[in-house]
Amino acid sequence: MQIRELAREEWPQGLLEIPKPPAQLWLRGTMPPREYKRLAVVGSRALSRYGKDACERLILGLAGYPVSIVSGLALGADACAHKAALLAGLHTIAMPGSGIADAVIGPRANYGLAQDILKAGGALLGEHAPDFKPYRASFPERNRLMVGLSDAVFVIEAGQKSGTLITARLAGEYNRDLLVIPHRIGDPHGFGPHLFARLGAALVTEPLHILEALGIPPREAADGNRALPCDLSEDELAVWHRLEEPQERDEILRAGKAGAADLMTALVSLELRGLIKEEFGAWRRI
Repeated sequence: MQIRELAREEWPQGLLEIPKPPAQLWLRGTMPPREYKRLAVVGSRALSRYGKDACERLILGLAGYPVSIVSGLALGADACAHKAALLAGLHTIAMPGSGIADAVIGPRANYGLAQDILKAGGALLGEHAPDFKPYRASFPERNRLMVGLSDAVFVIEAGQKSGTLITARLAGEYNRDLLVIPHRIGDPHGFGPHLFARLGAALVTEPLHILEALGIPPREAADGNRALPCDLSEDELAVWHRLEEPQERDEILRAGKAGAADLMTALVSLELRGLIKEEFGAWRRI
């Protein structure tokens, strides 16, 4: 896919306002519409199972909303955020520490993910020449752009010596909302989120909290009908339509035309996307 330099008038306004704006920006793919809100997602490269589940659940819950997920294409939290965005049908922007040409995209383990982002209509974006090979300092330099580009910064995990702490501090310096998730007391992955929660970061436990931070009204409040992702399977759509009223699992399985295993898979998938949940023994739409 073609690489081009973005003209200054095409830059997101936030990048023009940070203390050290880039000299130039290189793009592959398609940037989101200007009215979209951009959420930067950062966290540990050694993402815990809890962090992965939280990242997936919360981003999938944004399906159908005008949000672009921004992250750095690194292992761990970055890759999780990009993959969840693709699964939810959301636009996503990857900002690797390297250039954005195929030969240098890193880490190489996520080269395929970069291609998936482009195929889905997302973007690869960077300030360095397309064939730039990263060095240690290029990653924190990249992170300042992720923060400047975004309307809010969402920290999944950060240990006591994590570079994510630097990125989170930049959110305060650049006047961006900082969002964190709660962790168990004593969990080393929760050091950063708990530190910034004490300093005033917004605590996120459901997708609605992210929408509030981005200034996006929930779809139900706006028009009474939540926009569904366009890539739902036939079984998922069937289950969704069955849930105009809350139903117990056995009712759904008895009424469905598909097999029990397929319907259970559809239920779990819809739950992971943040579209339904089980309460008091019955499944209902969110």
